[in-house]
Amino acid sequence: MQAVQFCQMKDGTKEEYEFLTEHEENYAKGLPDRLLAALRNLENTLSGYQVTRLEHSLQSATRAEADGADKEMIVAALLHDLGDDLAPHNHSQYAASILRPYVRPEVTWVINQHGLFQNFYYIHHLGGDPNEREYLKDHPWYQVCVDFCERWDQASFDPDYPTKPLEHFEPLLREIFTRPAFDPRYVGEQTMGRSAVDIAMSGKATA
Repeated sequence: MQAVQFCQMKDGTKEEYEFLTEHEENYAKGLPDRLLAALRNLENTLSGYQVTRLEHSLQSATRAEADGADKEMIVAALLHDLGDDLAPHNHSQYAASILRPYVRPEVTWVINQHGLFQNFYYIHHLGGDPNEREYLKDHPWYQVCVDFCERWDQASFDPDYPTKPLEHFEPLLREIFTRPAFDPRYVGEQTMGRSAVDIAMSGKATA
C-alpha cells in the first residue's frame, strides 16, 4: 500500500489505519532533528535584544544546567521559547505541548505558565498587572515556575555570559525526545488530548 484509499476518515479500514500508524511512528522518530532545526531558526527571529532568541534559549539551558537542574528541566529551558515564530501570542503553550508527551507534568506546567510569570518583570511598564500570576500562588508548582523565570529565563539576555552551544545540549534533547510518547514512566497517566494514534503508538512502544 502506497497510500490509503479513503477521502473521509470515517471510511478508513483497519488495515489503512495500521498502515498510517506505521508512517506516524517512523515520522515521529525525526522529531529531535526537527526540534534542532527549529532551534537554529531562532537565530533569525525577534530582534531588539542584545542576544538572539537562540542565544537566549541556550543561555537559559546553560544556567539551568549550572544550577543542577535535572535533564527534563534543562531541555525545557532550551525549548521554552520555541513558539515565538509560529505562536507569538501563546508561545508558552506551544512549547508546553511539544514537551508534554515526554516529561513529567511539573515541567509541562512550568513551561505552560512561564509567559504569565515573566510578566512580573516588565508588564507594569505597559499598563499591565505584574502580580497577575498570584492567582496561582497556591499551586504546588508555583515556586518552581517563579524560580525558572528568576534564575534562568529573565536573567538570560546577557551577551557576555559563557553560554554553551547547541551541540552541547543535542544528546540530552535526543534522549528526551526518543522516549516513547506518553510513557507512564516519565509522564504518569495522561490521556486528555491524546489521539487514537498517540495511544496506539505509545502502547506499541511500551508493550
